[in-house]
Amino acid sequence: MKKYASVIVDIALEKLDHPFSYRIPEELQAQIEEGTEVMIPFGKGDKARSGFVVALSDRVDFPEEKLKDILSVKERSVGIESRTMQLAIWMRKSYGGTLITAMRTVLPVRKKIREKEYRSILREVGAERLTQEIQHLNPLRHAARIRLYRALLEAERLPESMVKEKLQISGAVLATAKKDGIIRIESERLYRAPRAREGGRKETELNEEQRQAAERIRMARAGGDRRPVLLYGITGSGKTEVYMELIAGVVAEGKQAIVLIPEIALTFQTLMRFYARFGDRVAVMHSRLSDGERYDQYERALKGELDIVIGPRSALFTPFPSTGIIIIDEEHEGSYKSEKMPKYHAREVAEYLAERDGAQLILGSATPSLESWYKAQKGEYILQSLTARYGGAKLPEVHIVDMREELKAGNRSFFSRALLSRITERITRGEQSMLFINRRGVAGFVSCRSCGYVATCPHCSVSMTEHRDGMLHCHYCGTKLPMPKRCPECGSAYIAGFRAGTERIEEELKSRYPAVRVLRMDADTTKNKEDYERILSAFADGEADILVGTQMIVKGHDFPNVTLVGALAADMSLNASDFHAAERSFQLLAQAAGRAGRGIRPGETVIQTYQPEHYAVCAAAKQDYPAFYDQEIAFRELAEYPPLWSMLALQYYSGDERACTERAAQAAQRIRECMEDGALELIGPAPALIGKLKDVFRVGIYLKAKEKSILRRAAGLAEGLQEEKAAAGGREVSLQLDYDPVNTF
Repeated sequence: MKKYASVIVDIALEKLDHPFSYRIPEELQAQIEEGTEVMIPFGKGDKARSGFVVALSDRVDFPEEKLKDILSVKERSVGIESRTMQLAIWMRKSYGGTLITAMRTVLPVRKKIREKEYRSILREVGAERLTQEIQHLNPLRHAARIRLYRALLEAERLPESMVKEKLQISGAVLATAKKDGIIRIESERLYRAPRAREGGRKETELNEEQRQAAERIRMARAGGDRRPVLLYGITGSGKTEVYMELIAGVVAEGKQAIVLIPEIALTFQTLMRFYARFGDRVAVMHSRLSDGERYDQYERALKGELDIVIGPRSALFTPFPSTGIIIIDEEHEGSYKSEKMPKYHAREVAEYLAERDGAQLILGSATPSLESWYKAQKGEYILQSLTARYGGAKLPEVHIVDMREELKAGNRSFFSRALLSRITERITRGEQSMLFINRRGVAGFVSCRSCGYVATCPHCSVSMTEHRDGMLHCHYCGTKLPMPKRCPECGSAYIAGFRAGTERIEEELKSRYPAVRVLRMDADTTKNKEDYERILSAFADGEADILVGTQMIVKGHDFPNVTLVGALAADMSLNASDFHAAERSFQLLAQAAGRAGRGIRPGETVIQTYQPEHYAVCAAAKQDYPAFYDQEIAFRELAEYPPLWSMLALQYYSGDERACTERAAQAAQRIRECMEDGALELIGPAPALIGKLKDVFRVGIYLKAKEKSILRRAAGLAEGLQEEKAAAGGREVSLQLDYDPVNTF
C-alpha cells in the first residue's frame, strides 16, 4: 500500500514555510511516523536535505509522476512527538517566523548521542578456583590474565574502565576469561549529569505565612481554579520553600515539575536546595551543558525518570510525560523573552502549556512585571503575598546618596563617603559586601577630550570598551582593536576611556584595601560552564570579602554573611532610552537591596544616584512595589504602552542599507493603506538603536493597538509583502516580529 508524507524542509526561509509531499518507499514505511526526521531530495540537483514529517496519508493531491521518494530516515535524530509539534505550530502562529524555526526552538535536543555505559567485571568463581588458574598460567604468555585474576582476588567487582586503563587488560583477554566462566560483564546505562547528586529528603519547615500561602494555592487547584498564581513575596520571604512544598504535592501524585530560573548563575544555589529536598530525581537543563549531558537529561525526562527539571527558559520544553506544575521564579526578568525567532515570552508559553496539560502555573517575584501585576489586579491571575522575611530577618536599611552633593564636596571617586565608611566597617567586622555596576570592563567607552571622537566598532554602530589587556572590545560581535595612542580624527593625545566598569571598580578596591580579597563576576569572568559555580561557591565559603559584578550578582542569591550592598551607578539603567527604564531600575535596585541582611545580622544598602527624588529609586528604597506600580501604570496609560496597550516591533535586517530602508517604508505604507484609520498607531520606520550590527543594517517599525488581534493583521500584511518580494526575486531583506518587546530594537 502506498503511503505519502508531508515534510517541512529544514531551511528557515519564509518562502519554504509550507510542507512538501513525498512518497514513502515500502522499506521505510515501518520507520516513519509524524515527527520523524528524514532525508529528502530537494531543490536544484535534488540535493539531499533534512526535513521533518508533519503528516502522513494514503493519498495525495499531486500528480504521482512528479512525486519524489524519501531517501532515508536520518540516523541518530530525535523525532518530534505530536504534542511538541502542536506547540511549534502554536508558536509559529503566535510569534511569526517559520515553522522550522519554531520546531528547532521547542526541540531542545535534536541529535541522539551515543549512550554512555558503566560496565563492571564480576568474578564468577571462588577464590580457590581463581588461585588454581593463576598457578596453571604461564607468566610469560599470560601476564595480563594473571594481573586480572589477582585483582579479582582482592575485589569481586571491578570497573571495566579501571581494568583496561590501570591494569592494561585488553578486550581479548576479557573475552577469554568470560568464555572460561571466570568472569561475567555487567552493563548499565550511565547518565551524564552536569553535577554529582547530593542530599535527599531534607524537608524545610514552613512558617505560618508560607504554610497558608501553599495551602491556598493548593486549594485553588483542587477546586478547579486553573488561573495562574502570582506569588508576590518581599526579598527573603522564602518563595523557594513554598515552591518546593507545592512541588512535593505534585510529585506525590506522580506528576512532574518544571522550574524556570532567569540566569544560569542561579542554577548552583537553586539546585543544591532542590537536591537536598528531592534527591537525584532533579536535573538541570541549560545551553552550557554538553550535547551528551543535554541528551541524557532529555531521555530521563521522556522516560519519567525525573521529577523536576530546573533551568532557564529553554527548560520549558522538557518532554515530561505528565507535567503537573510550572514555576517561573523571578518572573519579571527580561531573559524570559527570547531575542531570536520565534521571539516568545516564557510566561505566555507557560500559560499555553499549563492550560493544555492541566498543570498549575506559579509566577514568583519580589518585583513583579507590570504585566503580571496588572493581570492580578484584573483578576486574571490569583494574587498570593508573602509580607515577612523568613526566619525573622529584617529588611535592610537603605540609604540614598545624592552623588551631586559628593561632587560638590570634592569627591570624584566611584565610591561615596557613606559607602566607603560602611565597606570599611564590614571588613573590620569580618562581614561580606556586594557592589554592582551594570557595566563590565575597565572603561565604558573611549573618547577624545579634544574633538569628541568616540571609538566605535567597524562592524556595529556601538562604542567599544577598553579592557585591562590594552585592547578595545566590542561586546556585540567580539571584535578587538588596539587602544589608540592618539585620536584617529584630530591626532590629539587626549584620548582615554570613561573609566566606570567592573574591572575598574575591582582595581580601585584593591588599591584602597590591599589585603582585602575581591572577586569579580561579569560576562568576562564567567565564559566557561563552571565559572558561575566557582565564583559563587568561593564567595559563599567566605573566600572573598567583596564581590563586584554586573546585575547578575544581585538576582536571587542568598549569602547570609552579606550585610552590605552598594549600587554604584543607579542612573545607568534609569536613563536608558526605553519605556521599561523606570521598571527595570526599580526591580534592579529592590532586588539588590534584598541581598543584604538575609542572615542573623542586619543589613544595609547604599544606592548612589544623581536622581535621588525619582519615584523608582524612592519606592525601591522602601521596598514598596504597589507605590511604584501606581505611579508607573499611570505613565504607561498616558503614553499608551503595555500592559494597557499591545505593541509589535517589525524588525528589518539586511546587509544592504538601502534595501532595508526601502522594504520597511513599503511595509509601513501598506499597513497604513490597508488598516482602518485609528485602529493602530504606527511609529517609524527608523534605524534601530544599534543601526548596524555585525555588518547588518537594522530598521524598525513600532505598532501600538488596544487589541493584539489588530497587530496580528498588520503583521500578516508585512509578512505578505515579504513573500511577494521573495517570489519576485527581490533583494534579501529579512523580517522578524517582536510582540510586546522587552528590549529596545
